[in-house]
Amino acid sequence: YEVFYRGHSNKKKYKLEPSLFRKDESGNYLYKENEHILYRELLVSNSVDFQEDVYTLDSLVRMQHYSLPTRLLDITSNPLIALYFASKSAPDEDGEVILFSMKRKDIKYFDSDVASCIANLARLPQSEKDQIKFDDSGSSDDQFNDQPAIRRLLHLIREEKPFFEPEIIPDDLRKIICVKGKKSNDRISSQSGAFLLYGLDAIFDEGGTSNITVNRVTVANKRTILNELDLLNINESTVFPYIENSAKYVADKFKFSKRDTSSESEN
Repeated sequence: YEVFYRGHSNKKKYKLEPSLFRKDESGNYLYKENEHILYRELLVSNSVDFQEDVYTLDSLVRMQHYSLPTRLLDITSNPLIALYFASKSAPDEDGEVILFSMKRKDIKYFDSDVASCIANLARLPQSEKDQIKFDDSGSSDDQFNDQPAIRRLLHLIREEKPFFEPEIIPDDLRKIICVKGKKSNDRISSQSGAFLLYGLDAIFDEGGTSNITVNRVTVANKRTILNELDLLNINESTVFPYIENSAKYVADKFKFSKRDTSSESEN
């Protein structure tokens, strides 16, 4: 088994859903209908940044890093990173660290075929995704793969994997899988990042799934926790390793305050 973690700053507010699936107060999806446009627009406007990406999943990971809504949910193999995220904001609300335990054989890597099938849904227009029909009565996979939308998806997959067999297992498209992506930037490396990749209209049961066991730890007294994490070198400068974050962290840490001078005089 292997365990991953995720930190939420407000245990009452946040659900285990990727940013792509967020809704407004009326229940309308904010981004999902335009997933394929979001994907292409960021590629068009920042094509140089994506030149080294081999798989669609690589691009999605990079897009997640740039805060574009995707079907990825960040998790980490480092519990202290999750504890930092659970504590870093909403100081008056209880946070939460969520533990995901799963068999190591169920964890996928960046070049997984199942990951390619799910990731390339991002490139398929919503109108085509809506046309995909799942027959749970036991009809053959051949009928499933004969659908025009699935043939289009197969075309997209074979752009990155030319030798991919022209056959998708229907249930694979509806899975939620744990994926270890390439550590293509400093932030993923510093946060020991992995991801949950959500399939077509997939919803994660907050109590866990048949493959992923979920446990939760409530986080209170956040200020004290952040101070203790800082002693372990877990802070804004190391979790978000950019010079502007390091500069902000250093400035805040050594900013003059009357409390500091009064404690010095007392000593």
